[in-house]
Amino acid sequence: MNRLFKHIRSLFEIQFFGICSKIAEQLNIPARYIRLNFIYISLITFGSPILIYLSIAFWLNLKRYINRRRNTVWDL
Repeated sequence: MNRLFKHIRSLFEIQFFGICSKIAEQLNIPARYIRLNFIYISLITFGSPILIYLSIAFWLNLKRYINRRRNTVWDL
């Protein structure tokens, strides 16, 4: 059970904190400010930033799949 908990925790840390660090990287500010502001805004607006956060995560993952080059028979 402990192993499963660690696996789920690491998955959440990689996925959720990765988006905050990506935004901070593009804005050229520390990621901890983005994370703190996200938490504060979530508490103030009763969770609507969570929906925004999940939509950004979706678009970043979609962008990764679109930019991935597919190999065809003609590329050999």
